[in-house]
Amino acid sequence: MTIERDIQGPREGSDLPRYAGIATFALLPRIDEVEHADIAVVGIPFDSGTSFRPGARFGPAHIREHSRQLHPYHQIHETFPFRNQQIVDAGDFGVNPYSIDQAVESIHAKAERLTSQGTRILALGGDHTVALPLLRAAASAHGPLAVLHFDAHLDTWDVLHGASIWHGSPFRRAAEEGLLDLEHCQHVGIRGGVYDPSELEDDRRAGFEIIRSEEFQERSMQSIAAQILERLGSGPVYISIDIDVLDPAHAPGTGTPEVAGINTREFFSVLRRLKGLNIVGGDVVEVAPAYDHAGVTGLAAAHTAWELLTLMGLSATGD
Repeated sequence: MTIERDIQGPREGSDLPRYAGIATFALLPRIDEVEHADIAVVGIPFDSGTSFRPGARFGPAHIREHSRQLHPYHQIHETFPFRNQQIVDAGDFGVNPYSIDQAVESIHAKAERLTSQGTRILALGGDHTVALPLLRAAASAHGPLAVLHFDAHLDTWDVLHGASIWHGSPFRRAAEEGLLDLEHCQHVGIRGGVYDPSELEDDRRAGFEIIRSEEFQERSMQSIAAQILERLGSGPVYISIDIDVLDPAHAPGTGTPEVAGINTREFFSVLRRLKGLNIVGGDVVEVAPAYDHAGVTGLAAAHTAWELLTLMGLSATGD
């Protein structure tokens, strides 16, 4: 039996409305309140790998605060995801804010403790550096992963300012380490600048095909989703979402905003067509609340995480 908060009204055993009290993600139970977690939402407040505007270390708290509005029933998928699986909030991973290498090692170790118990992770970042140790943990449990990567940027770059691990390199390092299924990885929403065309060839060698943001104007959402599903296949899938895949009008609170992005309606229209994937983990990263306005980015990120949790629940039940 799963433990579920009543997020339509007052919390269980309390007269607190959902806008009051301490926020877990979607007011889910804490991990210490259950015997086993099928899926754990974890915060990773780390942004030492960012290359432009800092502040994503405050992203997990911002996303949790804006997740209070979430409800337990998904109208499109006609499911109660919190009833299909035991989903919990596992709190934040404490990581070293001064050393990228030590932080990555710590995230990997803590993530692997969860995945070794059969718990899938949905991480709230933090900058995109955190994807590398999460991929290491997921690949250790499931083998090479098909990666679905929503982002304005490739994130398959090499060394920058002497650092081989930073928020622009997680998927290059993951490919080099054999964590990725090189025949089944897909970028979506790419539009950011590159320094040289050779970077696109490096990206292809890392196993990725690209769906650019312009294609959302030229194609139907159904055709884009169909291409994604065909590319990813039936093996284990990790979904990584940089909130800057959205246009800054829809997600201003991020460290490396890029104009001419997709909107939330287009994004969710594609996400909701990805039912049937074997999703073993994921993340929503690069939310930097200092640049947010009226909670626009926090709301987008919280609802994005909710969509991923729903897909992960459907993945486990086969519905």
